[in-house]
Amino acid sequence: MWDERYQTEDFVYGKEPNGFLREASRALTPARVLSLGEGEGRNAVFLAEQGHQVTAVDASAVGLDKAQRLATERGVAIKTEVADLAEYRMGKESWDAIVSVFCHLPKDIRAELHKKAVAALAPGGLFILEGYTPAQLAFGTGGPPLKELLMCLADLKQELAGLEFEYALETEREVIEGSLHTGRAAVVQLIARKPV
Repeated sequence: MWDERYQTEDFVYGKEPNGFLREASRALTPARVLSLGEGEGRNAVFLAEQGHQVTAVDASAVGLDKAQRLATERGVAIKTEVADLAEYRMGKESWDAIVSVFCHLPKDIRAELHKKAVAALAPGGLFILEGYTPAQLAFGTGGPPLKELLMCLADLKQELAGLEFEYALETEREVIEGSLHTGRAAVVQLIARKPV
């Protein structure tokens, strides 16, 4: 499905980074960053432009090929890995930051991925996430049309147990990111840090 979606010259979610990530990443000093479900590379390339060493992971080789083209266009380097996130190994204390922007997975897979993310963060490392909540179904401005693929803050706090939440909010905002995320949206945002 994702290869088909990305099989176009257009960047379906745009070339600019997610707005919440742009703000949240100000807390990062040059870091080893893992971006989950990166797609066409807009967030990974932005982070590389800020001086971070970025690894972008996605199930779509087509999307990650576009990510590499965007990185070349912007004059930065990123590492890409084609992988099924249900099977992906992040290592232990390997990353200074892990980013998840609109990375919607079945709840059991997401919960296991988040558990692995907590272990994979280095002490002091940040987990940055924005995703759609079930309230997004009423807006229809992007994201999966299935409630079981959407996320709420209460579940995320359980899944990310062991991190200290510096910012955590369910809110509504305008999301204008390419042709597939456009309009008023119901989102959950969080920044959480692994204790030192």
